[in-house]
Amino acid sequence: MIGMHFGSFLTLLILGLIAAVIMQFAIRYRALGRLDGFFAKWTVGWIGAWLGSPVLGHWAYHIDNVYVVPGIIGAFMGAFMFVAVARSTGASALKYTTVRPVVASAGPETLRKAS
Repeated sequence: MIGMHFGSFLTLLILGLIAAVIMQFAIRYRALGRLDGFFAKWTVGWIGAWLGSPVLGHWAYHIDNVYVVPGIIGAFMGAFMFVAVARSTGASALKYTTVRPVVASAGPETLRKAS
């Protein structure tokens, strides 16, 4: 599996993409920012799909020597573990949000004339 063909690479890339899209947009389980978190999940999903068959076994339907069911399970496990580790280390999406200072409005009740 180390020296894989282009078809195997493309199959793993699609399995990782499916896992990343579902984790990012359908479930909304996010870490890091917007686009960088998506690409990180896609990359880790590819690695999880690559390790899916050796770890979970060779069963069900296969495309270009990549077993689809263990690959998609591995891709989801990889993307989930990436988000869990990123959140536990403090690299969350909250660091990329803008913080606006709260400015107290000077309403008519606060500006009374002292007599």
